[in-house]
Amino acid sequence: MTISIVCRGALTAGLVLALAPAPAHSQGALDRMKKRAEQSTKQKIEDRVNRKTDAGIDKMLDGAENAISCLATDQACIQKAEKTGNAVILTDSDGKEMSRKPAASKAGVSKAGATKSGAVEPAETETTPVAPRLRAGEGAWANYDFVPGEKPLLSDDFSKDVIGDFPRRLEASTGNVELVMWKGARWLQMAGNNDNKFYVPAGATLPSRWTLEFDFVAEGRGACWLYPSGEVDKDYVWFGARHDGGMVRKDGRKIGTRAPNDDLIGTPFTARVMADGRYIKAYVNERRVVNIPNLDYTRSDKLLFYCDGTPEEPVLLHNIRLASGGRKLYDALEESGRVATQGIFFDPGSDRIRPESSPTLKEIGEMLTENPTLKLLIEGHTDNTGVTATNVSLSQKRAEAVRTYLTTTVGISAARLSAKGMGQSVPAAPNTTPEGRQQNRRVELVKQP
Repeated sequence: MTISIVCRGALTAGLVLALAPAPAHSQGALDRMKKRAEQSTKQKIEDRVNRKTDAGIDKMLDGAENAISCLATDQACIQKAEKTGNAVILTDSDGKEMSRKPAASKAGVSKAGATKSGAVEPAETETTPVAPRLRAGEGAWANYDFVPGEKPLLSDDFSKDVIGDFPRRLEASTGNVELVMWKGARWLQMAGNNDNKFYVPAGATLPSRWTLEFDFVAEGRGACWLYPSGEVDKDYVWFGARHDGGMVRKDGRKIGTRAPNDDLIGTPFTARVMADGRYIKAYVNERRVVNIPNLDYTRSDKLLFYCDGTPEEPVLLHNIRLASGGRKLYDALEESGRVATQGIFFDPGSDRIRPESSPTLKEIGEMLTENPTLKLLIEGHTDNTGVTATNVSLSQKRAEAVRTYLTTTVGISAARLSAKGMGQSVPAAPNTTPEGRQQNRRVELVKQP
């Protein structure tokens, strides 16, 4: 099976707020995109995909006669398998298949190109060492403070849409915006001569507190501008791959920095926005790149994306998640006796806590430290995907992992914490929609006497 590399686009790694004409696109970036595609994107794409695995991952291959099976968290096995050129089947700790990675092409690829049929050409591969993976609270994650909203308003990885179509759950506006296949997943490609617009509906007027997350990749100077007001006459946030961030008002005033940074050129990364009233923060992976106390926007019932992108250098987006923010954990816990969090993440099929969980774990630790008589039951919950017994077992291990982190890393007495795996038995929402399933994959804190 072949895979069409459609990542020929351009973006800039920072954020900006303002009204301006569509940004110009870069030239001659395709070759560098090809060479970077495999070696630079594995971890960041897989990290983001891992957070979707409780809901299931579409298979990447039609067959695997010569495939090598590896535990999804065993990087040494995965690297060795990839060096052989074989496909890799990623499994959970119980041996259940989670996803597949296509076999690498020994001949490489002569030219990348998107196809509406969804065929994907193999990427040119250059093997590089994989850096040790950080845990929660380590390295840059120690200062990472993004906490996702607890109620998903829209969660879409386009897995139910047809290649070549515009996603059904988004709202089309202008330009050439369609789905293509890249590296076994559906990505939203913008290639309409720098005039590509679409809306992310919220279902109702955005609450005062909300969060947005999505992946994108591109090359050069292309960008996606996000208008929280749903209109182009207000301030906006700008993400891309060549700058560290900054802000420009609708009248042209520039605030913050836009330091050149080529590290993310051709590399998929996760973009995040966290809003609390007019206060907005934005992030590229673990780095906070914008901290804005007075964004000028009017809350609307949808967000507007205005993206650069041409047929020669399209821009790609994936895994869009819009959620409503919430109150502080302690306030919610005091009111109802329990609180759910969507901010604790694990490796697929594993109880290994991911570094993105750092701010939520920090808030829980601070709450327990500031309230020394507070005792908690930590509950692990899943959606209804997979085998019931497996879900119960895994949710128990994950609840215990959170308890262990709080006792060993934060120093909370073990006598104050207990853990229980609930599996799929207590859904917080129907499992019939992506938003419902995501809301069901959670950790809940229950106040104990």
